[in-house]
Amino acid sequence: MSDHTSSTAADGGDSHGPVFRRTTTERPVHGLLSVVIPCHNEEEVIEATHARLAEVLPATALDFEIIYIDDGSRDGTLRRLVAIAARDPRVQVIELARNFGQQAAMSAGLAAARGDAIVITDADLQDPPEVIPEMVRRWREGVDVAYGKRNSREGETKFKLVTASLFHRLFARMIPYPMPVDTGDFKLIDRAVADAVIALPEKRRYLRSLVPWAGFRHEPVWYDRHARVAGATKYSPWKLLKLAGDALILSSDAPVRLTWMAAAALAAIGLGGMAVATTLWWGSTAAKPSPSLAAITAVVALAAAVQTAAVAIVGEYVVRGYREAQGRPTWVVRRTIGPSRAATRPTSKAA
Repeated sequence: MSDHTSSTAADGGDSHGPVFRRTTTERPVHGLLSVVIPCHNEEEVIEATHARLAEVLPATALDFEIIYIDDGSRDGTLRRLVAIAARDPRVQVIELARNFGQQAAMSAGLAAARGDAIVITDADLQDPPEVIPEMVRRWREGVDVAYGKRNSREGETKFKLVTASLFHRLFARMIPYPMPVDTGDFKLIDRAVADAVIALPEKRRYLRSLVPWAGFRHEPVWYDRHARVAGATKYSPWKLLKLAGDALILSSDAPVRLTWMAAAALAAIGLGGMAVATTLWWGSTAAKPSPSLAAITAVVALAAAVQTAAVAIVGEYVVRGYREAQGRPTWVVRRTIGPSRAATRPTSKAA
């Protein structure tokens, strides 16, 4: 480990929490690079992924370790990972006790990483490993977070591209701190950033917003995202929608504040309708008009929909607060396989 490790409030910070800083602005010449890769049913591609990484990473001029996290795969992914670890001493495999989700798997990898810098990437090779040396170069220049920013995205439908772009921009506007758009989980983060994120107490995590929240210096590394080499995406439309909801509720209080805007809009509609009805009633000499049943039904239905949505939004925050209060670990490790633990007994370990 290099000498730019983090320090805490006891080392001169304030009383509000830990302060993460470097003791020097220099990057290590011969440091350690950790590559964290969550895996779920990636049997068809994992051998190619490891071969590409083993070919590219020496170009960084850093020692490196590759940490694969098997997130409850149901195919032969774990068997292949064990075989890779047996022949490559730079590989560590963390087997989770079940499928805890990609965010939990990445968090488990971050917690296990020992590097001066940590790269997070997927196993499907859509984010090319050949970009990593450029990320390391930017890190050596003083960048704390070198995040991959996409020039193009091969193999994805127009609908997904448009909806993803709209969500990223809406999400960035609802977050109370700077948030890059058109990015994913592919990034390099400095040791100090990793320590800051790992120290956060949240059990339900969305790393794409937690890393920007921590601050530090962020800069993009542009690249072209490729189509999957093999296999299929693990995110169905429902899972993507659920991830988007989690991201918003875990990262922002804007959805709750939007209910105030909806209430104000309904109040304005109600007052406007009352003024119009009063004017028509008192200003007409003809037969008094009767309110339309359809109009009344529409207004009542709109008010009921907004009220129900407001209750549901508040309920989502309450449920997540309850989950945090339960204090259950984000992930559970069944066993760890690595150069010094080639065949450890199955164990259970909390985050």
